[in-house]
Amino acid sequence: MTLGAATRNPTLVSQALINDEQARIRATLARVAIFRDLPAGAIDDLARRMTTKRAQGGAAIFAQEEAGDALYVILSGRVKVVMVGESGREVTLAVLRPADIFGEMSLFDARPRSASVVALEPTTALALSREDLQRHMGTYPQTAMKLLGEMSRRLRRADETIAELALCDVNERLVRRLVVLAKEDSVEVPEGMLIRRRPTQQDLANMVGSCRETVSRTFNQLARRGLIVPRGRALVVTRRLLEQTQPQPKAA
Repeated sequence: MTLGAATRNPTLVSQALINDEQARIRATLARVAIFRDLPAGAIDDLARRMTTKRAQGGAAIFAQEEAGDALYVILSGRVKVVMVGESGREVTLAVLRPADIFGEMSLFDARPRSASVVALEPTTALALSREDLQRHMGTYPQTAMKLLGEMSRRLRRADETIAELALCDVNERLVRRLVVLAKEDSVEVPEGMLIRRRPTQQDLANMVGSCRETVSRTFNQLARRGLIVPRGRALVVTRRLLEQTQPQPKAA
C-alpha cells in the first residue's frame, strides 16, 4: 500500500501511531537502569502494562502523603522530587530525567508517598500499577531483584546525603551538588562541563539544605575564584573544580 493510501485510511494511521508509541516506550524501558539487562520478553511485557500520564511544567505528578499505587518512568521532560516541611520550606531530593524511575517505594510498603514529584517542564511519564507489577514479577522474578538493587542504591545515596548535611559546610555541599549536576546533564567544553539549564539559586539552596542568601554568597565566591563560570542561563563547572572533588588515592 502506498503512503498516500495509508494516510487516507484513519485506521492504518491510528495503528501506525500506536506502534510508534509502543516502540518509543520499549526503547525508554530498555534504558532504565533496573530494566536494562532484562530479556526482550520482559521489556515487552512491561511496555504492554504501562499507562501514560502527562503533566505541564509546575504541576504535581503526585503529592507528599498521597496514597501510592504505581511506579513511574519518565518518557520525556524533567521532574524534581521534593519534601515540604510544616514551615513550608522545600528540600529538593533529586532532579530526574528520561529513563529515570520514581514512586517505587509505596508499591512495597503500602504507605503514603514520602515526597512530592513536580514537573519542571511539560513531562510525560509511564505508570505501572502495583497489581500489574506483581503480575509481571510472577512471570519475570528477576525484575524484583533489580528493584531491590535500585532501592539499596537509593538507601546508600540517602546515607551519603545525611552525612553531607552533618559533616560538610555549605561550600562543600554546593560544590558536590554542582559536580553531580555536571555529571548528570552537561556537555563537555574546553573549560570543563557546561550545565545547559542552570538551576536558580533558590533551587540550589533547596538541593543543599540551606537558604538562598547563603548559597548566593557561596556561588559568587566560587565564580570569583574562577571555579565556575556563569553563561547566561547556563553554567560551566571548570576542570579545576572537577579535579578538586576527585577522591585522592590512598597511601600504600
